[in-house]
Amino acid sequence: MGIFDFVKSVGTKLGVVEEEPPAANAVKKELDSHKLGTDKVDVELQGDKVVLKGEVKDQSAFEKAVIAVGNTLGISKVEATELKVGGAAAKDPVFHTVKKGDNLWKIAEAHYGKGNGAKHTVIFEANTPMLKHPDKIYPGQVLRIPEL
Repeated sequence: MGIFDFVKSVGTKLGVVEEEPPAANAVKKELDSHKLGTDKVDVELQGDKVVLKGEVKDQSAFEKAVIAVGNTLGISKVEATELKVGGAAAKDPVFHTVKKGDNLWKIAEAHYGKGNGAKHTVIFEANTPMLKHPDKIYPGQVLRIPEL
């Protein structure tokens, strides 16, 4: 646990040049714009990898911080080994990379079992405020899958 892979060629565009990763301050500004309680989180850029350090209040904020910066155009990895949850190490999160043809219903059934597609609302809520609408997901995007 601690290093998470993302698709570098998809995500929120923060910089001017698409081939280059955004600046660390732009990534931090994007992270803070989601109001996840990341004021004690520092952002470093090492090439196309973001390193998150500091502390968040809970596991949900940890996971949302990882996907908020990872789903940024030009970022291929997020390292969060030094990002703590209330001073302790975070638990292993469950993430899902969206594939062509996926929707939240299919993703819910894949993770929670056949017949549990109606739990798609749980996945949507777990990914707000990064997701604005349940039908607006795209291939390569990484979503957090919370425990039921």
